[in-house]
Amino acid sequence: MIRKTVGGIVAILAMCCVSMTVLAVDMSCAGKKFVFFPGGSEGGSFASIVYRGAVLAAEHTGCNVEYVWSDWNPEKMVRQFKEAIARRPDGIALMGHPGESALGNLIDEARSKGIIVTTQNVDLPNYEAKYMADGMGYVGQKLYASGYNLGNATVKYCNLSVGDLALVWGLLGQEARGQRTKGIVDALEKQGMKVSYLEISDAVNKDAVTGAPVFASFAAANPRLKALVTDHGGLTATIGTYMRAAGKKPGSICGAGFDLSAATAQAIQDGSVSVVLDQQPFLQGYLPIVQLYMSAKFGFAGMNVDTGAALITADNIAQVAPLAAEAIR
Repeated sequence: MIRKTVGGIVAILAMCCVSMTVLAVDMSCAGKKFVFFPGGSEGGSFASIVYRGAVLAAEHTGCNVEYVWSDWNPEKMVRQFKEAIARRPDGIALMGHPGESALGNLIDEARSKGIIVTTQNVDLPNYEAKYMADGMGYVGQKLYASGYNLGNATVKYCNLSVGDLALVWGLLGQEARGQRTKGIVDALEKQGMKVSYLEISDAVNKDAVTGAPVFASFAAANPRLKALVTDHGGLTATIGTYMRAAGKKPGSICGAGFDLSAATAQAIQDGSVSVVLDQQPFLQGYLPIVQLYMSAKFGFAGMNVDTGAALITADNIAQVAPLAAEAIR
């Protein structure tokens, strides 16, 4: 009996020692350097939320993170990615807007130099498959599906009927990013809407307010316009301004778009915007830093996380508006 008891105690002590050994593993991120792309301009309605998520993750992990702002300009992103590779960080979290044809060779170059690359907001599926075992993941929406879901939601929440005119203001000209715009157009057309399209210019992409006269002109030339769908968080946050510039009362032209912010929450509450698909940008900042930390420190493979499933309307805005005010949602 004594022998069994002693044996049990030894077994318990052994387990405790194993647990203590596990806890003794160095969990710090000391010496690791990462580069993170929030995507837009510093202080922008969407990019600032992505940035806040990344900053919190950096605080939680203790990692050294450099932030690179790109004004949502794909050519600038490519140039900045080249420059980031030259600085030889341990990892880079990149927006995929330029697409695989523009970024692929650079991702290969980064990997050849031992730099982990992961993506957020716009995915690069072929390269993710190629380097997933080396830590390349994706945190963001499924682009086409997100666009298609918003297109269907626009018909529902804007009470559109067959033949109604909807303006889609998007980014079809961008290889990867344009898939979300295509999803919107396809969904609207499938339900019988008449769709007009405007490409978001570089100037409006960088500063959404500069689009006010563009929309005012379109609305004046198309008095039967029933809905405006903006495929850009900054533009969605500015729909109220667009309506005022066009001399339209809130709700007289139904607004729909992407991404929650304090301004967008206010637009939903005052009736300028009827529905947004919130791709939860805070997670697109937080989780890629965690991905780089886990891969650089422990060799974990890439993770793929879909953040683009939340529809926000007047029915549920009260629950998330306080978080939007804090730049978390």
